[in-house]
Amino acid sequence: MPLIASYSFGRIEIDHKAYSNDIIILPDGSIICPWWRKEGHCLEVADLDELISRKPEIIVAGTGASGLMKPAIELQEFLAQRSIELIAQPTGDAVQTYNRLSGTRKIGACFHLSC
Repeated sequence: MPLIASYSFGRIEIDHKAYSNDIIILPDGSIICPWWRKEGHCLEVADLDELISRKPEIIVAGTGASGLMKPAIELQEFLAQRSIELIAQPTGDAVQTYNRLSGTRKIGACFHLSC
């Protein structure tokens, strides 16, 4: 699993590559970038179809520098029904959580890099 080397507003670095668009990290370590949501600051099931299809045990969601992106109740219920844990935190905290949990469980992540 790739570890995140750094995060600052609008920028994240993974494996010596910088990204300036929102990203998804799949459980196999591959990265989807750019990642767009149906509604900018609402995280819905459809926004994570590719990640959910990989059956992670846990999804770490970086909700933006100020935490403006919110997981929809329907997403939380959908994941709970499938025993997928969701940790939604401001992106700086989510990066630390992702790095700490990486390699310990089948993990996926999505990161909103601004707001």
